[in-house]
Formats: sequence, C-alpha cells, structure tokens
Amino acid sequence: MKKKIYLDYAATTPVDQRVKKAMEPYFSEKFGNTMSLHSFGQEAKTALEESREIVADLMGAKPNEVIFTSSATEANNFALKGIAFANKDRGNHIIISSIEHPCIIESANWLKTQGFEITKIKVNKQGVVDLKELENSIKKETILVSIMHANNEIGTIQPIEKIAKIIKTQSCKLKAKTYFHTDAAQTFGKIPVNIKKLGVDLMTVSAHKMYGPKGVGALFIKEGTKIIPLLHGGGHEMGLRSSTVNVPGIVGFAKACQISKKEMGMKQKD
Repeated sequence: MKKKIYLDYAATTPVDQRVKKAMEPYFSEKFGNTMSLHSFGQEAKTALEESREIVADLMGAKPNEVIFTSSATEANNFALKGIAFANKDRGNHIIISSIEHPCIIESANWLKTQGFEITKIKVNKQGVVDLKELENSIKKETILVSIMHANNEIGTIQPIEKIAKIIKTQSCKLKAKTYFHTDAAQTFGKIPVNIKKLGVDLMTVSAHKMYGPKGVGALFIKEGTKIIPLLHGGGHEMGLRSSTVNVPGIVGFAKACQISKKEMGMKQKD
C-alpha cells in the first residue's frame, strides 16, 4: 500500500498531540459552562481567561482585546459587518483587495446590498496590492480597509506595515477615521505576527491552521474600536459574541499558541 503524503497545510493542519492532551479534560471532567457561578463554571471560566492571555500574548495584544469565535470566517464577518454598521453614521465606504478569502469578498458583496460602497484593489503579478491605488481610493467616507496578511492560494505576504501607514496618513489628511483589518489566519502561529508592529485595528486568527483544533478562531479588536456584535444573547465575550463558549477548543488554541511561541523559527534537524 502506498503511503499518503499530506501537503495541504494551508487548508488545515493535524492537531498536535500536546494540544489534544491539553483539551481532553475539558470535554468530560472540567465541562462547566463559563457563565455558571458554581465551581464547575468558574473552573471553566478560569481556563477561558488563562487561554485568552496566552493567545493575546502571542499577538502582542491585551487579553480584553481578544474575542473568541467559532472560526476565522466568523471573525472576518464580524470585523466587516460589525465595523460597517457601527460606523455607518460616518461613512459607507469599505476597501478590500481583489484576492481576499471568499468570506471577506462575500461579506463585502453582501454589505454592498445594504448600501455600502465597496472598492476592490488590484494586485500585481506577485499578488501584492497596488499601494498607489489603495492610497488614491481612501476618502473621507472610508470606514474600513481589509487586506489579508498572506494569501491562502499563492502565499504572498502583503506589506501590512506600509498599508497601515498609508491608511493613517490619508485618514489624518482627510480628518477621518479609517479602521484597518487584516486576515492573518495563514500566518498567525507560523511567523511572528505582532499587532503593534503591523499597525492594525483588527486581526483575524485561526486555531486549525497552526496545529490547533477546528471550530475555534479569534478576532483582535483594538481597545476603543467602534464595533457592534453579530450575535446577541447572554453577553459572552465581553458582550461582543454571545454563545456558550467552546472551552476545549479555546484551551487547545492556547496550547497551540504556547507551542508556537516556543518552537517558531526552530531549524529542522538533519
């Protein structure tokens, strides 16, 4: 029988055995609901907040700036729609690149049906966004720019720091407020990704791209960012994402972040 070789790590990764081990107690032993006041719930709540600190640490954020979601797709929808409707009193213009993940493109297309103006910036042969076109496209009504950190098909890493500076400069000139979001699902945990260095206001990350479990993602939301939730309910995740928390998955995400921080950049042994 021929041995199968898996080469599609941009699509998903296997769960690291250390991640799996960290998750196991939270399925049937430490199974409490984080919103419960009894000891089972508080045990789960402690695990949730410790995990939040670990994930925040890897991206250089404050723990209260990390909102856990069910996926990068949900986080991307949250970023675009949450910013769009929270800031529609200031403007209705959103900029994305032409090679974003479908969840960004489809969210933008849907927002267009809700009265928002969408500009899609072209890229060159290497897949890098046209910075001059981006600069010229920003106007007073621009409330959000969303450019992915690395493309899931061709691997191009965008000059996020340069883009952030362009947005900041243009916003100052126009006396406007333009938020900057990046989808870092393909880079977080694989290469150093620091929100302060990148200069972003929002950033999407995913567990299953970095040897963590499926069904867990997160959205970094810079303190002070004006955004509204997609899901309303019991006030989970600081009121920004109501839903019973996936504690096992989040613990696994945190463990994957710990491993990444320790092992990222290690040279392969011969």
